[in-house]
Amino acid sequence: MGRRIALMLASAGGEVRIYDQIPETARAACAFAEAELPKVVASRRGAIAGQLTIAGSIEDAVAETWMAVEAIPERLDLKIALFGELDRLAPKDAILASNSSSFPSSQLIGQVARPERVVNTHYYMAPEQLAVEVMSCGQTDEAVMALMMERLPAFGFVPFRVRKESVGFIYNRIWAAVKREALAVVAEGVSTPEEVDRIAQVVTGAPGGPFRGMDTVGLDVALAIEEHYAAVRPGLPTGPRELLKSYIKEGRLGAKVGRGFYEDYR
Repeated sequence: MGRRIALMLASAGGEVRIYDQIPETARAACAFAEAELPKVVASRRGAIAGQLTIAGSIEDAVAETWMAVEAIPERLDLKIALFGELDRLAPKDAILASNSSSFPSSQLIGQVARPERVVNTHYYMAPEQLAVEVMSCGQTDEAVMALMMERLPAFGFVPFRVRKESVGFIYNRIWAAVKREALAVVAEGVSTPEEVDRIAQVVTGAPGGPFRGMDTVGLDVALAIEEHYAAVRPGLPTGPRELLKSYIKEGRLGAKVGRGFYEDYR
């Protein structure tokens, strides 16, 4: 996700610095963004290719920046520590944005002295999916929220304001309900993963369905997301999670291991 965010932020003529503790990861991210940038610029009127650089340290990455975006693993302890570091190192007027899909930014500000500049900017799979959900940490300055809604379209994004703190934001909650009911249909023996995906394609015109999508994400990741929702929303049915667990127990984690709900990845 970090490389995709960097790609889009580099399409409005500015400088984007990429930093990762693993240098190879940063180089791969920069190479991806540089390769894709000409296509993104050509596809959008008014887009201008910016400069992509690899920062040697987190201090160099955030120096004189107007916004720092984190895209690290979904571990709360790591994110809390990182936001504390960003708060100390970034310019005092810089916006600190989280791309977390699981944690509202209100949970990330324990070590932040200036929480009024912390905000969620939940990106999807750009450049194909350009939605961005913008959500307050609960203390975010209204001017920061307004600035994000104003500036994000310049990078090709379509921003949506989340008007109340919500685990899962807007669309992830809707999509989670679709996935959960699809899993329930199969768990109850009503249909099969292949049939559910096929009917989804016929009815919606989408190129794929929920089960192929879960295979792509990883069934272990899909289960972790479902467990997180269940923790904050008691009463969700257990059948969908039990179905995922049964596949995971057999080592069927999805496309990344060659088999999940489908077995045509090898």
